[in-house]
Amino acid sequence: MSPLASSQESIPSVYSIDSSESSSSSSARPSIHLEPLPAWRTAKLLPYELREHCIIYFEEGLYVPALYLLISLVTFGTASSTPTPAFLPPQQQLALAATLAIHPSITTRAQNEDRLQASNLALRYLRLILDLVGPINGNLTDAFAFSTVETSSRRGAKRRTTGDDLSPTKDDIHSINSELANAGSIWAKAQDFWHVVGWAFNCSLLHQRRWERWQLWLQYMIDVLESDWTLRAQMRIDDPDNEQDPRESSLMVQYLNGGIAPARQERRILRAVFADGTSKSTGEFPEIWRNETKELKKHTDMKKSEAKLNIEADVWGLYMNETSSSSDLEDDPAATSPVPAELETSPQTPFSDVSAPFGGPQSIVLRLRLLSLLSTVSVFLPQTFTPLSTLYDLYLEHFRPLPVPSFFTLICPSSMQYFHQSAASSITQVILRSLIASSAPPPLTDDLTQKDLERCYLPFPANTGSVSDNIKVSLCVETLLRLLQGHCGLYRNNGRLHTAVEQGIEAREQKAKKAGKGRGKGRVDGEGERMWLKASAGRMKGLVDLVGGQEQRQDT
Repeated sequence: MSPLASSQESIPSVYSIDSSESSSSSSARPSIHLEPLPAWRTAKLLPYELREHCIIYFEEGLYVPALYLLISLVTFGTASSTPTPAFLPPQQQLALAATLAIHPSITTRAQNEDRLQASNLALRYLRLILDLVGPINGNLTDAFAFSTVETSSRRGAKRRTTGDDLSPTKDDIHSINSELANAGSIWAKAQDFWHVVGWAFNCSLLHQRRWERWQLWLQYMIDVLESDWTLRAQMRIDDPDNEQDPRESSLMVQYLNGGIAPARQERRILRAVFADGTSKSTGEFPEIWRNETKELKKHTDMKKSEAKLNIEADVWGLYMNETSSSSDLEDDPAATSPVPAELETSPQTPFSDVSAPFGGPQSIVLRLRLLSLLSTVSVFLPQTFTPLSTLYDLYLEHFRPLPVPSFFTLICPSSMQYFHQSAASSITQVILRSLIASSAPPPLTDDLTQKDLERCYLPFPANTGSVSDNIKVSLCVETLLRLLQGHCGLYRNNGRLHTAVEQGIEAREQKAKKAGKGRGKGRVDGEGERMWLKASAGRMKGLVDLVGGQEQRQDT
């Protein structure tokens, strides 16, 4: 056996991870690697006077000074060798900051520079809380809870004072009398987190200006979800005997338990992650705010609007106006049709921008990170969410019908790096087993070994004569080959690896030749489609030749 072969000669299947024991083994954790956690600061509530100061700013629409004040308070003391607790506002102000970071009147329809600056400061402030204080000390689980009850104690009540008593009553001590903090907030307007996810990904295909903001917001929220889960997973490792699993209280679990029947919720979540901008998708995941995608009319005079500000005369211009008049709006000129025609009628050419059907590279990365998180939760908390086999069957429903370029985008090794190797291997095998010829023997275990790859996967074509299916089989076995090579190395095995690769390439080419043109959604006809097959074959041959060359050099 070659020195390239590691003592660990297989990729363990994610199915073999025992959720009751895996928390004590770092090698078995899928999807999110538990690296050393940052030294997060503890937090303490802002003093009453500062809380009131910020509330007044927010209620008057003076977002920039409010956020500058909050930023200075959370960063105070970071340069000290012994950092002091960070001052944080109540959760209502954190929730409002999250709305300010994405609300159209503060972002894509900002009518002055202060409003646009406010959205950027809000996102910067939220990022500082995550980086310096962390998701648990920052109480982000409560701050980022969705609620459609406008009169809740968290966001709905107005601040009241009686006589000379300037202190608010106990029930509404932290509430903010502002539409964006209550009925107009993202937490009240959206049905749940998955509604936001679906709409954001729809924007990645239909409304590029809105996607520029949603991308930043969604990236931050996924960072919060991952960080919160990782921290709670570490807490579980540190205290494995605790009957209460800290991960049960994670923000991700909170978003998964949305009150919808579990089976319906699972499918809805996957539809949100795979939202494609079609009329069906926009119907299920519509815009969060009314007229959200409309733009300010080009003739809107920003300077003229800003000049209306006169504090002494009690004229506040745009500062007290949290919405835009419909007369000032027009349709987004960059918006496409509800059903992107180029995604349904134009043939996909090989090696074109394969990320376009998913809204671009950043959209793909965020989708993959969410799929990875879902996989992680299913491994460790299957009773809370759904069993892993059920989840991967849902993945299969979305992966398999994809056109070849889109399929390649999600299944290629560079995309699978967002999953733990165990999860990447298991997902790829689930998809491959639905496509491969029935004559292919099943592997003895779910763990991926080179022997199983040579015996069960590499030599076989698809179970149909479809060129697309044979390409997908080739792409799957190529991904498994690269996963195994990256995890524990490959070895020539007396030429059996090279033989299996060559047999599979020939078998798939011959079966595809018999298919004729065939029919299938998103096909690339003729020689163009076969280029995908040839390209995958060439990459596998190159990898096997590289293994042989390395072994010869080491033998000498």
